[in-house]
Amino acid sequence: MPSRSDILARAAMLRARFEAAGAIVVETPILQPAEALLDLYGEDIRARAYVTSDALRGEQMLRPDFTVPVVLMHMADGAEPARYTYSGEVFRRQEHDPDRASEYIQVGYELFDRTDPAAADAEVYALIRDAVADLPLRSATGDMGILLAAVKGLRISDRRRNALMRHIWRPRRFRFLLDRFAGRSPVPPTRAALIAEDNPIEAGVPEIGLRSRAEVEDRIRALRADATEPPLSESELSALEALLSVQETVPYALEHLRDIAVDLPHITPALDRLERRADALAQRGIAVDGLDFEASYGRTSMEYYDGFVFGFYAERRPGLPPVASGGRYDALTRHLGGGAAIPAVGAVLRPGLMLELEGTGP
Repeated sequence: MPSRSDILARAAMLRARFEAAGAIVVETPILQPAEALLDLYGEDIRARAYVTSDALRGEQMLRPDFTVPVVLMHMADGAEPARYTYSGEVFRRQEHDPDRASEYIQVGYELFDRTDPAAADAEVYALIRDAVADLPLRSATGDMGILLAAVKGLRISDRRRNALMRHIWRPRRFRFLLDRFAGRSPVPPTRAALIAEDNPIEAGVPEIGLRSRAEVEDRIRALRADATEPPLSESELSALEALLSVQETVPYALEHLRDIAVDLPHITPALDRLERRADALAQRGIAVDGLDFEASYGRTSMEYYDGFVFGFYAERRPGLPPVASGGRYDALTRHLGGGAAIPAVGAVLRPGLMLELEGTGP
């Protein structure tokens, strides 16, 4: 295993590479406000964050990544174009895999720019690709914006659409909801009983739990309203299933997705962005014809990604986490900007894993 001094030396080299690309070095506190930020990370990171209580500052957490604190810092100073780089420890519990580190060094590059998102995506990807070029890694790319656009365009109620949007990052739950909304799976017995009963509360059902009677009654009304909804059409469901299964090189994936857009027309603007990004990547010297694209990629990563996503993996070491990963998070800047917003994309590397794969020092 590489020593801490070797990891820090490699981190400094990576940070210097990003400084040469125009990035400003920034630091963020290790302790971050938990209440304000935990929801932004998604279910996986929320479950793995180290959270503590401070008498003056309220709930605090050890920094699980740098992107959200950097965005918070940048948006507090105004939504201006900028490039940042950083390095330092991040902390995530590893309850199900004790062999994986719960504290490790992360180095990153964040780009805030509204002039040309495709060029910004290509810049970040190319910088990361160049940084890991000597390692035996496979690159995977995707675009959460395509799936988000597909769900937003479905001909279903707002309630059902919001449920699907909430669970896009939880594939099993998302699949369950799709099957139920399409009428492919039966209504659970407990739900069916609540819908059928004239007045479950007055019928003597015991009142337990933390929800008030008004909240329970609202929930019952929502379930009954949902039961009257027409099913998701087979054509839209089949098109969505076809979209989720796309796993090809970028040109063939784009061609396949253009065909799917006949039944899911709302994804067309996202496909146009994908095409512009492919051109920008090619201009950066990326062999796009051989670059893998997976339409489902990114669904188990940070929930703040809403566009281009990518990662670099050691195929011969499937148990390792990604050596580098990143993506676009425009919506995050809107959320933290207090009314301001700026398109943004970034990525992180793990110098410890880089050294482990090399088997040598820096």
